[in-house]
Amino acid sequence: MRQGAHDAIPIGLGYFAVAFSLGIICRSSGLSVFQGFLASLLNNTSAGEFAAITLIGTNASYMEIALVTLIANARYMLMSCALSQRLQPGQSFLHRLGIAFAVTDELFGIAIARKGYLEPAYYYGAMAVAIPGWSLGTACGIIAGSALPERIVSALSVALFGMFLAIIIPPARESRVILTVVLTSFIASFVATYVEPLAQLTGGTRTIILTVAIAAAAAWLRPVQDVQKEA
Repeated sequence: MRQGAHDAIPIGLGYFAVAFSLGIICRSSGLSVFQGFLASLLNNTSAGEFAAITLIGTNASYMEIALVTLIANARYMLMSCALSQRLQPGQSFLHRLGIAFAVTDELFGIAIARKGYLEPAYYYGAMAVAIPGWSLGTACGIIAGSALPERIVSALSVALFGMFLAIIIPPARESRVILTVVLTSFIASFVATYVEPLAQLTGGTRTIILTVAIAAAAAWLRPVQDVQKEA
């Protein structure tokens, strides 16, 4: 557990910085400090929580929020399957459930890189550092957003978009397939805002439709083996 906590210190610090920007979004969407803290405590994902908070700010329906969060977090099901193969045979269901609570990209990375079987205590130690960094960062972002002038809050709200750009630009530069998908998503999202009948739908519904359609088209036109050959 101590080793897990030690390895997760950089993750916790990074989470705090990113969650601070998320807190600005939470404040703009009308969430209180406690609500933002609780949301981040129970939902350990940047993309999924950002999508959910944005939809909350637009008064989206529960169904839209649930579907968008499910789609944004679908990759964690695959990560959970991979982690389950690293646990000792016969590992208790409670430990599997505890680890599944906080399967994030970064925690998955340090856990899957360990040799041999994954000890639940190691993962719990990493969670003990990473989750507070994420939830406290969100709360601090909301507090700062309430105290700072509107112009500064508006400027800081762009930081989270910058984080997502930092995520998609490196792989887009290395793969023409990913670059095509990213550009298609930008263009399709812009067009769908003005073209009927998609323009009549809510932003959350448009996001769901475009995500599923573009991802399915990319998987059909350029399956995994083609991407591996290109790499």
